[in-house]
Order: sequence, then structure tokens, then C-alpha cells
Amino acid sequence: MKTSWRTAALVATAASVLALTTACGQDNVTPPAAAAQNVGASASAAGIGTGLGSGNGYGADGAQASASPTLAAPAGKLTVATNPQLGNVLTDGSGLTLYRFDKDTAEPPKSNCDGDCATTWPPVPADDANAGAGIDKAMLGEVTRADGTKQLTIGGWPAYRYAKDLNSGDVNGQGVGGKWFALAPNGKKASLTSLPGLSVRKDPKLGDIVVDKNGRTVYRFLKDKAWPKSVSNCLGACLEKWPAVAPVSEDDTQGVKKKGLMPFTRSDGAKQMSVNCWPIYTFTGDKAPGDTNGQGVGGTWYAVSPEGKPIGAPAQ
Repeated sequence: MKTSWRTAALVATAASVLALTTACGQDNVTPPAAAAQNVGASASAAGIGTGLGSGNGYGADGAQASASPTLAAPAGKLTVATNPQLGNVLTDGSGLTLYRFDKDTAEPPKSNCDGDCATTWPPVPADDANAGAGIDKAMLGEVTRADGTKQLTIGGWPAYRYAKDLNSGDVNGQGVGGKWFALAPNGKKASLTSLPGLSVRKDPKLGDIVVDKNGRTVYRFLKDKAWPKSVSNCLGACLEKWPAVAPVSEDDTQGVKKKGLMPFTRSDGAKQMSVNCWPIYTFTGDKAPGDTNGQGVGGTWYAVSPEGKPIGAPAQ
């Protein structure tokens, strides 16, 4: 697999670390790290698909789907999409959902989908696949199929597209035959329970934005402060409408910039999480994962970028 790699040079002196800690108001007590999960383990998945198969064991329909040039296209830059029922779902460079097959294995990686199965569930080529925002490049790999071609793997699991997914965001293959499930960025079956405490999803209008463990959009308040220490100016009735995001362990985040990613103590004594030292919140007006109803409210509330910037906010 040919993967484009960027080398990041991180230079930190003891003095700068101390300055950052003081500036961000980091507390001495850090939340415990999330329990480690085994890459090959299967999480329970929500049954969105019909779950109906034709009896061929692969969930294929009686009539074979017509071939499409896009189905054999390279994966390109993988992205993370948020589905209201499934949480973070892995997609290819065209926005098509990627799937895993229960009859395959991840340790060692092996595909058991050939012939008619591979027509309905085209294997994703490993060539030119690379990790986008919110995806650990270490999760990407490849496996040699029976025909000698290289197939992309995620966390060891061979990746496929579904012939009936025609548009970006389609998840028509979810639960088909009780064996096919959308892939989460870590190779597990996509489900809301698989989301980390903070992660990144690609919103069709706002681009890459930070979401919490429930897939809900995270916001910044322009009246807050980050320097010389984190300060929340959302109190009382404001806090009822814009709940503060509770502290999250750095190990329980994905795709969010690590610098300034820490909890702080609010003026009311409660603990709140910050991104790049800026306090973060959710919005009670967002009724479901993927909603961005808080964007631009009052000219002071904006979704947060992975770097902690308020997306779409006027220049200050």
C-alpha cells in the first residue's frame, strides 16, 4: 500500500511545557484513560440495514448489481462521517461507506468474499489509500486476496464497498445478511458506543468539526478566554442551554490537536474540558448526532475545528 506520510517535528522544552500548563490552567488530576480495546473485537452494531439476504450466504440480492467504475476505484483519502444511528463511520475518498464481513478474519487478515460475493461487495484496493482527519494511519494495512490483488484492511479487517450504496453517506449494506457491518475508524463495527470521548467528523457544510462521545457537535463561546488561563463566561441559564463538556482523557480522543487539550476548573468549581485551552460545550438545541443548530447562535457560538478554532466566526 502506498501511503503518503507527513513527518511532524515536535520541539518542546521544559520551560515551554510549564508555560503551557500554567496558561491553560491544567489541573493536577487527570481523568483515567479509557480502557484499551482489542482491535479484532466486535462491538454490537445497530441494525439499520434490512438484514435480508438472497440465501447465497453473502447478503447479495438475487439479481447481481451492475458493475460501476467507481466501485473499483482506489480508496483515496479515507474520511470519517457521522451517522445518527452508527456514530463514526469510515468512508472512502468519494464518501462511500466501507464495510467489514463477519466471515473474514483480522488476526491474521483474510478475506472470504470471492466470486459473486465480491461483485456485490467490491473489495477496496489498498493502493493509494491514506488516512484523513480522525483516522490513525496505523490502522491501515493490506491483505493479498486469492486472485493476488491487494485489499485494504482497517484494524486487520478487509474493507469493502456495497454495490447498492450509490451516494455519499449511504449505509444500505448495514446489517445485510446479519454478516455485513459499516466500519468504524478503528476497524470495529460502527456503533455509537464505539465513539471516543472527543473525535472529528466531516460536516457537509462546516468541514472537520469536533464531536463528543455521543456524536454531538462541540461548540466554543467567543466570550470565553483561553489565555493566560481557561475561563468560561457561560454561567447560570447559559450553562443550562450550553452544557459544559466534562473532562476527557487525552487517550480517549481521536483526531483532535493534543496541544492545549486538557481539563480546567470553572469558577463554579466544576471541571470542564478545553480544546487548545478554549472551553467547549454542547447545545441542547441539537436533538440528534450530526445536528449543528448551535452554529452562529447570537454571533457568539461556533462549532470547533480539530485545532480548537471557532469555525465560521468573524475575525477578531
